[in-house]
Amino acid sequence: MAVERKPEGRGPIYRFLDFVERAGNMLPHPATLFALMACGVIAGSAVLASLDYVARHPTTGEAIVAVSLLNGDGLRRMVTAMVQNFTGFVPLGSVLVAMLGVGVAEGSGLISAGLRASVLSAPRRLITLVVVFAGVLSNAASEAGYVILIPLAAIIFMAMGRHPLVGLAAAFAGVSGGYSANLVLGLVDPLLSGITEEVAGIIDPSYTVNPACNYYFMAASTFLVTILGTWVTERIVEPRFKGETPQGERPTVEALRPEERRGLKAAGAATLAMTVLLIVAVVPEGAVLRNPDTGGVLQSPFLSGIVTIIFLFFLVPGIAYGIATRSIRNDSDVINQMGKQISTLGMYIVLVFFAAQFVAYFAWTNVGLITAIQGADLLKSIGLTGVPLILSFVVVAALMNLMMGSASAKWAVMAPIFVPMFMLLGYSPELTQAAYRIGDSTTNLITPMMSYFALIVAFAQKYKSDCGIGTIVALMLPYSLTFLIGWTAFLLAWMSLGIPVGPGAPLYLPAP
Repeated sequence: MAVERKPEGRGPIYRFLDFVERAGNMLPHPATLFALMACGVIAGSAVLASLDYVARHPTTGEAIVAVSLLNGDGLRRMVTAMVQNFTGFVPLGSVLVAMLGVGVAEGSGLISAGLRASVLSAPRRLITLVVVFAGVLSNAASEAGYVILIPLAAIIFMAMGRHPLVGLAAAFAGVSGGYSANLVLGLVDPLLSGITEEVAGIIDPSYTVNPACNYYFMAASTFLVTILGTWVTERIVEPRFKGETPQGERPTVEALRPEERRGLKAAGAATLAMTVLLIVAVVPEGAVLRNPDTGGVLQSPFLSGIVTIIFLFFLVPGIAYGIATRSIRNDSDVINQMGKQISTLGMYIVLVFFAAQFVAYFAWTNVGLITAIQGADLLKSIGLTGVPLILSFVVVAALMNLMMGSASAKWAVMAPIFVPMFMLLGYSPELTQAAYRIGDSTTNLITPMMSYFALIVAFAQKYKSDCGIGTIVALMLPYSLTFLIGWTAFLLAWMSLGIPVGPGAPLYLPAP
């Protein structure tokens, strides 16, 4: 889709945006990038091994030497383990299973109707808050917020006599700026936690990271992002459009059809029944999903099986909605909706193949552990720990997001270095992941590398024909800066209170 370009010489903001776009476009495809980095690890392992480089493990004092993959043993291992690296990569199975359930909920129409119902039923004075809040919650359903809620919010604002770009901005802020916040677990949670667990094993092979490891912090962040997004919309963004008339006729918003209302009631009943069953299976002493040895919830089938629960909480209400609205008439419809959703993941599966090899090579060669040890020693020597360390890491993640839009691809690049390094400094992998998610989310709004950015420009051009990349970035920059500052401050306050970021997810590890 062609996007109108701003002329040169319009000021530093456009020159900066042009630089970001050019730099991002110069990067190879993420899958190619992982293949190149895997080759780099192979070559680097040979160089370090030839130098007889040794690092000392700070906990055990064990000598850590680089293991070359450019020899007979290394080549044999790469050839025989390639398939296992791919199929055993933790995030792959988690995402595929969760997406089966999401496919039914989306294909039946449940997600679309649910988003429309939440926004249409909101009181007029709370519409901004509801739009931002609905945007944050929509992240649990993959791209639904981008393709459904954002254009819907623009239409609703215009129908109410407000500028549609204000509604678009509010929805975009919730959907993309609040990408990592939610009251329910979504697809990104098992995806990131799987990568985190893989690389935490570089330091501690027995370390496990459950998909709900950031839930406490991200659930609380939902309200923070909603409040900040509402404030920016009404105090900063909307006043800019005062007196400006958008293009197009004032639309009328179609109410939910009777069958959609019937379907939402059926889905609500199914969700309630599922919730009751889950409570019975988790809450009582000796419940089936508690740890059979300790009787606790930590390290229990409930947490280790959270992906299955996500799958069922999308699947069952989706089927209930589809039966009530007759968008599902038989079992074939359910299977076809699952298949359609999985068919959209072809590029992700290719990306995972190369990412899995890179992560495996990093661990086999000890390059990851050596890098972590040397990096941790460097940070200690310059005194970069505590608050400055966390702030620096969030900023690094935010800047990387300007060049590479995929959250999982960036984390697969950053995690093998930063998770082990921070573990050696006493910070838990779960805390490191939470800090990464802040940086990743807050600059989604202003990077042309974000996969849906061109779509947002296209939506905006319906109401402002000369809208381009710079227009959207200028519109969303106040949200990005406010979220970055406010959310980071929230994390630091959370850390000062010593609250775990999720179940079984401490902030700190015992100092080595």
